[in-house]
Amino acid sequence: MQGQFVVSMRKSVGIIPARWSSTRFPGKPLHLIAGKPLLRHVWERCQRAEKLHALIVATDDMRIAEAAFDWGAEVAVTSPKHRSGTDRVAEVARHAKNFEFVINIQGDEPLIDPRLIDDLVEKLQSDRKIDIVTAAHPFLNPADAESPHQNKVVVDRNNCALYFSRSVIPYPAKPSGFRYLRHQGVYGFRRDALLQFVKWKPGPLERAESLEQLRALENGVKVHVLVTRHGSPGVDTPADAKALEQKLARPQQGSLSG
Repeated sequence: MQGQFVVSMRKSVGIIPARWSSTRFPGKPLHLIAGKPLLRHVWERCQRAEKLHALIVATDDMRIAEAAFDWGAEVAVTSPKHRSGTDRVAEVARHAKNFEFVINIQGDEPLIDPRLIDDLVEKLQSDRKIDIVTAAHPFLNPADAESPHQNKVVVDRNNCALYFSRSVIPYPAKPSGFRYLRHQGVYGFRRDALLQFVKWKPGPLERAESLEQLRALENGVKVHVLVTRHGSPGVDTPADAKALEQKLARPQQGSLSG
């Protein structure tokens, strides 16, 4: 936990970026949900993925670092200057030269499916033409697609992203029952692609939407999208955390251990 990064001969690494500062939810990674810090729930789910050979929490905050270290996580202490979680992940990956695949896992999705993480690794392993892969699923409630806080994606016939947006895409010119896809913020990168990605400056589309994933599309890099039946809710605000805890209190609705 001294800022040293473990270099491994293993092929795939999961990295969970975590920061203390958040406009809507300061201290979110250590907020207790069902008696455990939010970040620990995420870490425990990721531990169940079979295709990850290593799992690292990346943070610049010693409160987070010490807590994660105490529950057994491998921790990388990173620069406080990063503007995004992807930049933080890239710092760790830059030193982990023998990992071929890097999975960037959001630290605020305590119900992330370990099988989805495995699927991201398998997709990168099986298709050398894919440099970046992410995930999406149909909105459970189509009306939620209208929220600018829910990111949307449209894909082509090969399930490559055409565009990501906070707006409803495509625009419903007439009722059609279109299946809007919610983008889930988990990414699989080839290591070289990740290191190249963070070198590019944000383009006009990324700046307009404030969506980092548009940087890849603006630079001509295809982003493959795994379309799943269901996704996992993120925790963006204290209200989200409270709602999730209430849901988990009802065994029939789901469990963090399920």
